[in-house]
Amino acid sequence: MAPHNGANRPFGEGVDGVVDAHVHLWDTAAMRISWFHDGLGLPAEVGPDDLARAVATSPVPVRAAVAVQAADTEGEARWLARRAVAHGPLPGPVVLQYDARPDDPHAWAGMAQALIDDGVPVAGLRLAVPGGVADLSDVAGLDALCEGLAASGRVLETLVRPDQLPAVDALAGRHPDLDVVVCHLGLGTGDPDDAWRDALAAVAARPRAHAKLSGLHTTAPADAGRVAAAARAAVDLLGPDRLLFGSDWPMSARVAPYAQIVARTSGALPALDDAATAAVWSGTAARLYGVADRAVAG
Repeated sequence: MAPHNGANRPFGEGVDGVVDAHVHLWDTAAMRISWFHDGLGLPAEVGPDDLARAVATSPVPVRAAVAVQAADTEGEARWLARRAVAHGPLPGPVVLQYDARPDDPHAWAGMAQALIDDGVPVAGLRLAVPGGVADLSDVAGLDALCEGLAASGRVLETLVRPDQLPAVDALAGRHPDLDVVVCHLGLGTGDPDDAWRDALAAVAARPRAHAKLSGLHTTAPADAGRVAAAARAAVDLLGPDRLLFGSDWPMSARVAPYAQIVARTSGALPALDDAATAAVWSGTAARLYGVADRAVAG
């Protein structure tokens, strides 16, 4: 059965191409990925050719993908950036991890500062702190990071757990000129309970807050209902023009092939008109990350 948009129309109506806002690439032989181990069921190397093969199965062509750094070293960041430049738009824009450099007051971008200073095209930085304290007070240089991103027209991504969303709300309030993108709806594979919804609602009240429909799917039998509840809440709170599809490939490949992740996400969304559908699947990501308006060949 073909995937549907909002479970009402065949997926593809209103979509001229997908911009996948969340993919990863790595090569564990070339760099250290701090969290990687063999038991995760992930390949030791995933490159642009692997990405191209995966997205080729999508029911709608994927015209670009945002490459999010998987770990946090400068060597890995440069490896990823080189591949984005050589193989764009798959991957295309690069989002690097924020790893603070508190001994250098000029390094507002932390580890990524050297790449930015070298002119490497960096679309944004990701604050990946799901293991940190709830109020984010353990993140060094956070406000300087936000000021630097806003001044340079870059995006702040946050990988946080639900009880950290109020801190993201406060951060967005202190930096109203900054585009903030919450990865995985700030929920991931958790249950969309009232506490999460209330926290996301507060973040959504910030006009430049966004969220990725990514990292939500599991193999559990009740997964479809849980993801649909999270997607409906996200559409209600943020609106489709502040939501972005992200596959979280190749992490998601442990759950389902790429085409099925697209289909599951499409089926989880409520009914959307053409403009809203285009925003979720391509327009919002293209605007935030500066994706060129060109289709992927082949």
